[in-house]
Amino acid sequence: MPIQVSDEPWIPRRISYDMAPSEEGFSHEIQNRDRRCVISGRIISEANIQADNWIGFQAAHIFPPEQETHWVQHNYGRWITDIHDTSGSSKIDSCQNGFLLDVGIHQTFNQYFISVNPDDNYKIVVFDTNHNGLDGRNLEPVCRNPANPHSVSDQLLRWHYRQSVLANVRRSGEPIFEHDFPPGSDMMSEILDTPYGKERLELELAARLRGF
Repeated sequence: MPIQVSDEPWIPRRISYDMAPSEEGFSHEIQNRDRRCVISGRIISEANIQADNWIGFQAAHIFPPEQETHWVQHNYGRWITDIHDTSGSSKIDSCQNGFLLDVGIHQTFNQYFISVNPDDNYKIVVFDTNHNGLDGRNLEPVCRNPANPHSVSDQLLRWHYRQSVLANVRRSGEPIFEHDFPPGSDMMSEILDTPYGKERLELELAARLRGF
């Protein structure tokens, strides 16, 4: 089989997670549907669910909301079927574009170090050190039940898996964005001084301005 060389870039995303006001509904829908980390399988106790205590778990977007302009330009909203086309929304905050993850796994997922291949029985693929033995597991069925109209989109899982392959093939030549800034540091200045500083600043601003 011939090998094709591609210079297709991967889509960078923020590693840190700050929920915008517009994402609160997204988070609640994901929590109600999944009730566990769908990659590790770790279940939230019923007592914590009743107390609305989701510490240690986060609703994760598959396609990053800070790249909403790219989403709209490429009409990825066509993969969302649980929101009507005339709603006036880009549909990026549909729960079909997300699932519930452990906090640490969420950051790994955002860095493209872990992904899901929907064309191989939803197998979890780890592109770095095998994080807690997750490589080879299967995505929990609770988020991908075909009978549920709000189940996760296979097309978006394919998109993330392709991005993960691209990112890791090119990883040695690409920067990893810093996301832990000491208290009192000039975050904006530090971002601008890094490789791809302008692109990183645009992502941070886009994420913070969503919903306003």
